[in-house]
Amino acid sequence: MLLITSARIASEHSPDLTEADVYLADGKIQRIGKGIQVPEGTRTLDARGRILMPGMFDAHVHFREPGFEAKETIASGAEAAINGGVTGVVMMPNTSPALDNGTVIGQVLDIARRTARIPVYTSGCVTKGRHGKELAGIDGMRAHGVVMLTDDGDTTGDPAVLLRAMQYATEFGMFFASHCEVPELAGPRALNEGAMSYRLGIKGSPACAEEIIIDRDIRLAHAAGAHIHIQHVSSKLGMETIRWWKQRGDVKVTAEIAPHHLLFTDEDIGDYDTHYKMNPPLRTKADNEALLEGLIDGTFDLIATDHAPHTPFEKSQDFVSAPNGITGLDTALVSLHHHFVATGKFGWDLLVKRFSAEPRRFMGLPVAAIEEGLPVDLVLFDPERETTFTADFMKSKSRNTPFLDQTLKGSVDLVVLGGEILLDRA
Repeated sequence: MLLITSARIASEHSPDLTEADVYLADGKIQRIGKGIQVPEGTRTLDARGRILMPGMFDAHVHFREPGFEAKETIASGAEAAINGGVTGVVMMPNTSPALDNGTVIGQVLDIARRTARIPVYTSGCVTKGRHGKELAGIDGMRAHGVVMLTDDGDTTGDPAVLLRAMQYATEFGMFFASHCEVPELAGPRALNEGAMSYRLGIKGSPACAEEIIIDRDIRLAHAAGAHIHIQHVSSKLGMETIRWWKQRGDVKVTAEIAPHHLLFTDEDIGDYDTHYKMNPPLRTKADNEALLEGLIDGTFDLIATDHAPHTPFEKSQDFVSAPNGITGLDTALVSLHHHFVATGKFGWDLLVKRFSAEPRRFMGLPVAAIEEGLPVDLVLFDPERETTFTADFMKSKSRNTPFLDQTLKGSVDLVVLGGEILLDRA
């Protein structure tokens, strides 16, 4: 039993923060109001000045298990999520073996049930081994509750195969998420094609390599009557393409934005800093500004971190050889607050909508909210306290983030899910 007093409650429905006391017991929100009478022995937590919000939900993470456990396990990834105020995640299928059949999906979900303290869902491959040639075992994956199909990490290269998958799986309520990239144009996938790539002497990846597949895959979904979700959009024109299709209204298209594509540009790479190497690559300030506009106006339905852990050895290679990816679960909520909420660029309502409510709706899950009678799924956030992302603070097994050793404004103080306090810095 826990009574949180004088909390400022954030909701997707209103920019205003209502101050109230919230009483939690038996895994549910029992009362919201003032002067709540509680049983003797109830813990009371003064939350004056702090924000009480639903737990975040990340619909795009790479937990690396099975096959790459040195980078991340399901258990360590879940702890990184909790550390950052995230109470549910969806794994991508680019593991080894790939998540392309019911047997391996079942094994992964069993590991998650045994080792993770938050719900862990998984996507499944469109094609066997993500090779783009032959359809994966869609029926077997569907039997384990998989609803999202993606060859993330790569584009499904053969459009005829993707169209066939859409025509088949859409009948069963499944949808498709696309990593958009023409490999022949993308080159070594190192960084954006532009002034920075020329200065560093590395062949760049032009934005059109992404934008061509964004349009292609939406057109395929339009032909098949499928739901298509565009992952980790990085360019202004890519975002405008999605907006155009949404305005037509005759295809179901959703899209996500990753925090790093809002916060960083290719100029941050500096002297070959591999912490800024990711795919799609960081692009320009003009792209960032357009992507932020797309988040605010609803072109982007959700925020997703694309949490992609790698070992220090891998990231210490030369810039072209080092793998793409940045961790995000430990850092996303604080960094979004520091750069956007605290600076007035958007409010708590938008953050809750795009990083908590819409990702759950996207996956067909109940939306978490601070309302009487609902299951407890909440985060207490201190907007005045600071967080320093030291190696000791981070819970991910990997530390490949530009935020390492940086101090940002904001702190995840408490995470409660059901009847369990998962994190307590309050």
